[in-house]
Amino acid sequence: MSTSAASVSIVTQTTVRPESADAFARWQGDTSAVVATFPGFIEQRLMPPHPPLQVDWVILQRFDSLDHARHWLGSPERQSRIEGAAPMLVGRDDVHIVTDDASAARTAPVSAVISTRVKPGMEAEYLRWERKVAAAQSHARGLQGYRLEPAVPGVQEDFVAILRFDSDANLQAWLNSPERQALVEEAAPLTAEFHTRMVQSGFEQWFRNATPEGAPSLPAWKMNMIVLLTLYPTVFLWGLLIGTPFLAGTLKLDFPLALFIGNVVSVLITARLVPFAAQRLGWWLAPAGDKQAFVDMKGAGLLAAAYAVMILVFWKVL
Repeated sequence: MSTSAASVSIVTQTTVRPESADAFARWQGDTSAVVATFPGFIEQRLMPPHPPLQVDWVILQRFDSLDHARHWLGSPERQSRIEGAAPMLVGRDDVHIVTDDASAARTAPVSAVISTRVKPGMEAEYLRWERKVAAAQSHARGLQGYRLEPAVPGVQEDFVAILRFDSDANLQAWLNSPERQALVEEAAPLTAEFHTRMVQSGFEQWFRNATPEGAPSLPAWKMNMIVLLTLYPTVFLWGLLIGTPFLAGTLKLDFPLALFIGNVVSVLITARLVPFAAQRLGWWLAPAGDKQAFVDMKGAGLLAAAYAVMILVFWKVL
């Protein structure tokens, strides 16, 4: 990856024990000297907590490429630094890779939520194992970030790891890789049970083919506008033509049941209409060139006008 590509940042959020704040700042200063020796390093910024809006320390480490950022994430030097900071930290460990490069963001982000019940007395060993996994998965293709939520006795008995990837294919490739399988087997003596749950975010699955491969993630407000464009007439026409006269009138179904049937049908129809509309509005979803603001306003105005036309037409129908 060339240096002409967009830079990549590793954003780390961590909770530091109040009595260790000064020691952590000094530790981070020493870490800055270490990371500065790595290829592609550009800068590091340390943002202390500012309660109540920001309760964590935020560390931003910027590199000239995704490969160089991953090299630092998986390096023995970084793992050694993290082990040295462990006594100063509490709560969550949150790390994200942020980049504008095409290889790091797709329109269908996917996550795996892994819950692990650790055997009593094995927590320290499990955390050491978790750091080893974090180093290994930092090299996985399509990784966008990972997060570890420690167990809280009496509240949450499991350790929860959240992996974010740019596509389901890349996530599955890592989960099924021989390297990860070997690590899972290594952790077997430490764990009582674990469960993996896949999570695919929001409406993005309906927009997979709306933009070229490698396009950045789509703005949520644009996706919401397209969903509304297709959902509103679907719900109205269903209620007008089938819901009211047939389900409620002829069959005399109770309102909750008729509403449920209508929702099921509306979702199925919308799932077909959204990709159709999104492909034809691809010029607005992911505009190219230097007139993005103008294109955004033009597309939003077009959809707003479509909303108004539908409202007027349906008003006349009633």
